[in-house]
Amino acid sequence: MKKLITWSFIIVFTTGFAQEKYKEANSFFNLMEYVKAAELYEKEFLNGDDSKELLEKIGDSYYLNTDMQSANNWYGKLISLYEHEMLPEFYFRYAQSFKGIGKQGTSKKWMKKFLEIKNNREESTVSDVSLNKKSDRQLDFRLTNLSINTAFSDFGPMYFGNQLIFSSAKDSLKTKISRSYNQRLFSDLFIGDLDIEGADVISKEDFSKKINSNFHEATLCFSQDLKKVYYTRNNYNSKTRHIAINKLKIYSATAIETEGGAIEWTDFRELPFNSKRYSTGHPALSPDGKKLYFVSDMPGTLGETDIFVVDILNDDEYSEPRNLGPNINTTGKEMFPFITEKKLYFSSDGYDGFGGLDVFESDYHTTFQLPVNLGNTLNSAFDDFGYIVKEEANNGFVCSNRNTGKGDDDIYFFERKKMGISDQTIEGYVYNTISGERIANATVSLYLKSGDKLEETKADINGDFAFQQELFVDKEYLIKGINQGYEKSEKTIIPTDKETEIIVPIGLNGTHDFIVEENGLLKIKVGIIYFDLNKYNIRKDAAIEFDKIVAVLNRYPAIIIDIESHTDSRGSDAFNLKLSNKRAISGKNYIISKGIRPDRIRSAKGFGETRLKNKCKNGASCSESMHQLNRRSEFIITRN
Repeated sequence: MKKLITWSFIIVFTTGFAQEKYKEANSFFNLMEYVKAAELYEKEFLNGDDSKELLEKIGDSYYLNTDMQSANNWYGKLISLYEHEMLPEFYFRYAQSFKGIGKQGTSKKWMKKFLEIKNNREESTVSDVSLNKKSDRQLDFRLTNLSINTAFSDFGPMYFGNQLIFSSAKDSLKTKISRSYNQRLFSDLFIGDLDIEGADVISKEDFSKKINSNFHEATLCFSQDLKKVYYTRNNYNSKTRHIAINKLKIYSATAIETEGGAIEWTDFRELPFNSKRYSTGHPALSPDGKKLYFVSDMPGTLGETDIFVVDILNDDEYSEPRNLGPNINTTGKEMFPFITEKKLYFSSDGYDGFGGLDVFESDYHTTFQLPVNLGNTLNSAFDDFGYIVKEEANNGFVCSNRNTGKGDDDIYFFERKKMGISDQTIEGYVYNTISGERIANATVSLYLKSGDKLEETKADINGDFAFQQELFVDKEYLIKGINQGYEKSEKTIIPTDKETEIIVPIGLNGTHDFIVEENGLLKIKVGIIYFDLNKYNIRKDAAIEFDKIVAVLNRYPAIIIDIESHTDSRGSDAFNLKLSNKRAISGKNYIISKGIRPDRIRSAKGFGETRLKNKCKNGASCSESMHQLNRRSEFIITRN
């Protein structure tokens, strides 16, 4: 999420030797070109450099680009080598990376470690709030991707009467600052008309050529009469050695109406609490127009970025900034505030959540109450932010870089409704639809109808599974089952308000009629393969069955098999072992002769009478049919 990170007040500290050694990589990192930076840092690692500074840089490159899987891998290397030398924030990012890849339990373990190391007031604040995440998941959000979204970053929506203002990097492939910035994307502010339902933007044009500049413009808010705007712009200090410093500042402008009836913005002012030493941005105006909320990393910040507020005393006069305090702010990032009559909405990665930035709400009763996560029908394993809402209409807009979007960051329209929590739980079992046998170790996953994964588990040795996920009444869920050698299967369930378990049988079809599961092993099952007495050459009737094996291997070119041949107990043990081994090798040679590569048959081995399927041992009285059960060849799938 490159553009969001641009507006995330990430401050980069590089020093001395490391700065000089990684000069080229650092230059890309400081310009927020994290993919290229990671590539250059990793070259140093491959050359034998496993220093703490380098591993931190590689992990951060992926973390800031929200590649949480790669960030998790590199932070893991960092912690394994330098666990007792690391700053606490790397434990925090490691915990966040686990959230980003869906490992919530492991994330909580490392967050606890982070809090233990930090050992200050945030310990009680963050941990207490994390326990409240579950208490308000009673809102169901239905999200729709807007038609104006592009492959680049589209974010920062704000209402402007019956129109929507937003930031976009589209058509911004141009040199705005210097030749070193060629091909970098800069965001401008755009305006578009909303359709009749207010659910999509049907046009797009520059919001204001006077406000849009050669820098980033984004995240703005308006007074109720729409005559005053506060907006965010970054500045750029090109004189600082070795590093490009991007700081954010908040500006204001006033609207006047021209003779032709058009709106023109004038009286541009930089707000007095801006600074070259820290960032201020993401303004949000209270409904009565008396308070301006914003985000900053100024002195007095409790974490990476906090939400602050100033009183608007007169036009363009403001009180000193005040931190909203530990009821709202954490050791992480709090960003993108939006305030209504009774609620503050914002995004944070400092509370227990579902991955990356999550959207939270805080009720206002004299003071702001502890925030509550808006739940996993809105939040995802990625970054979710820029939430604005019309409370009475129960709809609004939110931004996300989830992988179901069109590109980097996308804007979504949402509708929300209150939902009751179901007392039902989901249990079930996985079985073979042909044989009816239970299938052990199958992977079973629970999804929202929208496609977001909520939970994943493994069926036990009896094929049984259960989910712990809290469910909503009348909400549609998908359960998907998959196992090696089978076609995936899915079922839809809709919980009710009854206090009963939902028993869900998941039937899996083999990927081929001849592929079956027996005692936890996948096998290619064909008819009985007969050999002449004491011989091992392939007869014509046996060739028909071997041709079925060849057909399966041709259809599934990734399958690798073991061939096992067995005899009954009649004859000496040594003779039977030798004969079965020759029959297994004969079968292997026949399959290879039909064009199957030799490396697809991992082994061909005889076991003689050492693995009888019944009690027909030496000297036992058994019928011919009972002995026949032991005379068999098996084709076991070892990989597919």
